[in-house]
Amino acid sequence: SRQGKGLFATKNILKGETVFVERPVVASQFLWNALYNYRACDHCLRALETAEENAQRLLGKSSLVLPHPEQCSIQKDLHRQCPRCQVTYCSAECQQAALEQYHQVLCLGPSRDDPTHPLNKLQEAWRNMHYPPETSSVMLMARMVATVKQAKDKEWWIKAFSQFCSKTANEEEEIVHKLLGDKFKGQLELLRLLFTEALYDEYLSRWFTPEGFRSLFALVGTNGQGIGTSSLSQWVHACDALDLPLLQREELDAFIDQLYKDIEKESGEFLNCEGSGLYALQSCCNHSCIPNAETSFPENNFLLHLTALEDIEAGEEICISYLDCCQRERSRHSRNKILRENYLFTCSCPKCLAQAEDADVTSEEEEEGEGETDDAELEDEMTDV
Repeated sequence: SRQGKGLFATKNILKGETVFVERPVVASQFLWNALYNYRACDHCLRALETAEENAQRLLGKSSLVLPHPEQCSIQKDLHRQCPRCQVTYCSAECQQAALEQYHQVLCLGPSRDDPTHPLNKLQEAWRNMHYPPETSSVMLMARMVATVKQAKDKEWWIKAFSQFCSKTANEEEEIVHKLLGDKFKGQLELLRLLFTEALYDEYLSRWFTPEGFRSLFALVGTNGQGIGTSSLSQWVHACDALDLPLLQREELDAFIDQLYKDIEKESGEFLNCEGSGLYALQSCCNHSCIPNAETSFPENNFLLHLTALEDIEAGEEICISYLDCCQRERSRHSRNKILRENYLFTCSCPKCLAQAEDADVTSEEEEEGEGETDDAELEDEMTDV
């Protein structure tokens, strides 16, 4: 496998310890996710609904009442809207941060609902190419361009974006193909023209050429880390931590279990506000099928926590898994099929080396599941928050 970078422990880290907390260089909510009313802060992706509103919407049942409403962490009195285009932020801080980094360029103002506005045309085209389950967003690329456009020190940002592992032209083509499907050449060109119409900048002219645009696309495709936030899961975590008499505890647990069963019937697996971001440190972590660390979003926003799954010694490499739990349990052959398709490398972690003698065929049961992995997420699994 051709690994570009790696992350190594500089001191001993204990199991359960937070290795680091990182904010993304840039992040964006997925477009279908936003369209379907998963309301999130336009900057940090913090869920904006109360836990009760969240559960009511996912259940399609406006009469639902959640016990222990005081355990909900959402503070609506802090929410702010952009006075020009009305996108919502969880706080004045996020509104200011977005304005300073990229929102001046991307603010649609009164054209928010105008389908002929170049940015709206770009988003509409993207949605028509990339249906749920979503793994990326063209708006992440738009925010990269807008960030450089607004920056005083443009070179600093271009350098920051260029740190992310890049691929060869052939590899880039494979990644884009994976993201856009069979019609990818025509679709990529259409996106590039719309992207250029909406955002062209002389300083970044290379990003708008066919090669540069494909590189940008591939960079986001392989480095984008899925972000998931949910006020309901925050409320559940808070309820789990309550010190209750046994009977009350059992009642609450049964209520929560049933709630999740009912939501799954109604909304399937789409529970979270979802998006993706580029994280400088996290993107240096290599994959292992037996990872010693994992990412999560316990603060209900885009702040990524990397946590040790076991003791890690100074000098040891810190690895995460690009596969979800189910994918990790499959045969070496199946795991590597997913990794090659989505990240263009073959894994040589200890587990894969130990199984190197195993037959290169997938087991019967796996054959049945094979179809599912063809859409294996292009990003690390959406993490339970």
